[in-house]
Amino acid sequence: MTFEVLLVLLALALLFDFMNGFHDAANSIATVVSTGVLRPQWAVLFAAFFNFVAYFLFPLKVAATIGKGTIDPSIVDHYVIFGALMGAIVWNLITWWYGIPSSSSHALIGGLVGAAVAKSGTDSLIASGVLKTVAFIVVSPMLGMLLGSLLMLAVSWIFFRTAPRRVDKWFRRLQLMSAALYSLGHGGNDAQKTAGIIWMMLVAATVSHPEMVPHWMQATPDHLPHWVVIACYVMIGLGTMFGGWRIVKTMGQKLTKLKPVGGFCAETGGAMTLFLATSLGIPVSTTHTITGAIVGVGSCNNVKAVRWGVAGNIVWAWILTIPCSAFVAALSWEIGRRIF
Repeated sequence: MTFEVLLVLLALALLFDFMNGFHDAANSIATVVSTGVLRPQWAVLFAAFFNFVAYFLFPLKVAATIGKGTIDPSIVDHYVIFGALMGAIVWNLITWWYGIPSSSSHALIGGLVGAAVAKSGTDSLIASGVLKTVAFIVVSPMLGMLLGSLLMLAVSWIFFRTAPRRVDKWFRRLQLMSAALYSLGHGGNDAQKTAGIIWMMLVAATVSHPEMVPHWMQATPDHLPHWVVIACYVMIGLGTMFGGWRIVKTMGQKLTKLKPVGGFCAETGGAMTLFLATSLGIPVSTTHTITGAIVGVGSCNNVKAVRWGVAGNIVWAWILTIPCSAFVAALSWEIGRRIF
């Protein structure tokens, strides 16, 4: 690996991080936009700010899971990193184009798995890390759904005798708080995933070519340079600022119709799930989490209020994300071997 190749892969990783924010902007702002609490332009700035603030609040446990707990670090080289990033980027572009809120996180995991298996077979996978991530494909939306529906039921009982207009007025303000919490959770979990893959790449480069890597770029399994983390939080914030409006429409309008009180419950339930997962070092899908919370809130009002056909299409995207991104990553790994 030359220094130029390292820089290209670093740029590719930060491009993925930007796309992660762009692709997943809907997760942070769909509810607050669809309820009319914030205009889209202000909503993306609001979300981007709290994406970056997460840098100061969360330990780097998710980055450690990606960097050291998914595939065997000894098999990592620039071909594996290239394949993993291309698998995730291509799948993100496909799902963004069709307005499907798939998981950037699981696209990255699928990319790592596909590239690692292409190089060294299934023995290169760390089962505990992969299974933990796969398990939360089910756990995170179900927990988001449970917490969102419980909050909705609690709020309905507490404000049972309050005039709807007053409830709407209060929760328009409270939804700003819940949107901020969800954006913190989004930044805290998702930016660390890209930091983890850059960490993996820098460790591999430092070990194999220490003379090639400048001192400020060198990394060890116990040390992740702070500039990497800051760069990742900045890029995901910038991506969120540009936003993915196709997915905002699916999440905020097609899935179910939300009012400010419902938006507050969905965002708060989703944020609680993300905070829990990030504290445990589990890379979860912010897309899965907020979708589950929105469905939970919508079904509390009326099961028929949820457009289950749209929800079903989203679930299919969830199921296909890891195998499809893994397949693209395996092809990209082979292409990378011929290019670099």
